[in-house]
Amino acid sequence: MDANNYYLEIKLSISEIKKEIWDEFNKKNNNPFYEWYWIKNLEKSNTVTRETGWQPLYFLAYRKAKKELCAIAPLFLKNHSYGEFIFDQSFARLAQDLNLNYYPKLIGMSPYSPIEGYQFLYEENLNRDKITSFLIDNIENFAKRNNILSCNFLYVDDNWSNYLEKLGYHDWVNIRSEWISQSEKSFDDYLLRFNSNQRRNIKRERKSITNKNIHIKTLTGININEEILKDMHFFYEQHCLKWGIWGSKYLTSDFFKNSIENKENLLIFSAYENNSNEPIAMSMCVKNNKNLWGRYWGCNSEIDNLHFELCYYKPIEWAIANNIERFDPGAGGKQKRRRGFYAKSTKSFHKWFNNGMENIISDWLKKTNKITLDEIEIENNSIPFIK
Repeated sequence: MDANNYYLEIKLSISEIKKEIWDEFNKKNNNPFYEWYWIKNLEKSNTVTRETGWQPLYFLAYRKAKKELCAIAPLFLKNHSYGEFIFDQSFARLAQDLNLNYYPKLIGMSPYSPIEGYQFLYEENLNRDKITSFLIDNIENFAKRNNILSCNFLYVDDNWSNYLEKLGYHDWVNIRSEWISQSEKSFDDYLLRFNSNQRRNIKRERKSITNKNIHIKTLTGININEEILKDMHFFYEQHCLKWGIWGSKYLTSDFFKNSIENKENLLIFSAYENNSNEPIAMSMCVKNNKNLWGRYWGCNSEIDNLHFELCYYKPIEWAIANNIERFDPGAGGKQKRRRGFYAKSTKSFHKWFNNGMENIISDWLKKTNKITLDEIEIENNSIPFIK
């Protein structure tokens, strides 16, 4: 098909796109962070808006002949770098040195979620090469017309990244964490991966929680209500406030409240002291039939090892019991290696519409990517598994 067979529209809200069409295009991706309800909640709750620096821009490709929507490119126009968890401050400084405006920039990702799997959404059996090129051409033309310096796709799906490589985008390797099932039947089976010293350490950390008379409830689906989500927002907010201006408090109370509409994808671990019904800490994960993602956590007071229990050990225990294949515990933290999370590479793809900027960064990326891959190997060799 020729590109002339398509035409483009840009929508400023996902509510302008029919949920049924979005879900149909997205069904094979099996990723909760790109479901219509998830992104709609981000917009509806005023978490993702022009005012928060995340202006939605949905590039829609239609067939001219039938005026049928056939592909969607979800992007956001941003005037800052918060909520991306890929730290490009050095790029912003370089732009300043070159007397260029780094912001606004175009970003493709699920806002505030460093979750691998970004790609365009397509009608089934569509020629993806042609329609992807059509969309990218229009996205880049939009950027150039509006003096936007760069287009950036973060946490890109491994298979979909081939399209970006063909179209001249530069990859930037970063590090994420991942637990991978080895078909264990219990948490004790999982501990057999570790050397004897680390097995003792993990057992000691878990035992310290029960010794404090702390018990933990696992809440899914029907057990999750608005009151629990209100508590989860409180703990999330408290955790963010501890870090002051670096607290990354991005999500509104309405986001948690509205999540009741999609509670079948939620998994909450709630900790209680003695016989109290008032939670002292919570963590929230997102799940599907194969994957688990750790997202938010918080506590009333600092209790040794409670973070490890709610954010690592209980989710792994649940993952084993429910035949989950992979668990992504969230951004950051080399302490995850000692709990059995592998360091994994994740790629973002970038293009700068200024030759000077493009040439300097592309040369730097070749060197830094090699360093990062070496670091991943070193980190994984440090995991205290049985050799």
